Amino acid sequence: MAFTLITANRNYSSWSLRPWVLMKALGIAFEDRLEPFTKPMNYDDFRAFSPTGQVPVLLDGARTVWDSLGIALYLADRFPAVWPSDEAARAFAMSAGAEMHGGFSALRNDCTMNVGVRVKPRPMSTALLRDVTRVRELFEQGLASFGGPWLAGPAFTAVDAFFAPVAFRVRTYGLDVGAGQAWVDRVLAHPAMLQWEHEALAETWREASHEQELADAGELTADYRRPV
Repeated sequence: MAFTLITANRNYSSWSLRPWVLMKALGIAFEDRLEPFTKPMNYDDFRAFSPTGQVPVLLDGARTVWDSLGIALYLADRFPAVWPSDEAARAFAMSAGAEMHGGFSALRNDCTMNVGVRVKPRPMSTALLRDVTRVRELFEQGLASFGGPWLAGPAFTAVDAFFAPVAFRVRTYGLDVGAGQAWVDRVLAHPAMLQWEHEALAETWREASHEQELADAGELTADYRRPV
């Protein structure tokens, strides 16, 4: 089995992080191929390897698997550790992961992922406050129901990978996730997350639309990225 995982900028690409950190955490070997955002519109270039013109994409021989959820489901058929073995924990993990994949639009838009910076955010909109409250509920529910230290029990699974970009957002914007902060601290200290962060800080790419989203989000208080 020879996988190639195609991802984009470590600093910005939350969708890329999910399958990358999942495969790293579970020890699933893959060739790591980076296709960075370098233009205002990357769709045409990315269509050369992705049917949606987006990343992430998993190549398994001649087979192409796209979308972070599609990749997780594909891997789960081959690696049972992608989901918890306990039935109740697995149901929670699948539901929470799907909720993250399909929802939280205010969190995505108002707190764009930018690994290498710290921001004093603008006052939260009602929609963002609702999203942050729901994230806190999910973190606290998972930890209380299945004993931690991960969201669905003793092992890192796909639900942790799907919320991994949120951990970076919590740190970047100083979001309050209550008792869920214990999980945030743990996942940020995971060796795979530390590797992703190290590579993000080393990048010199700056993509205008992502940087504008950052400016719109609040006041930049620290920037740890390598200077351009």
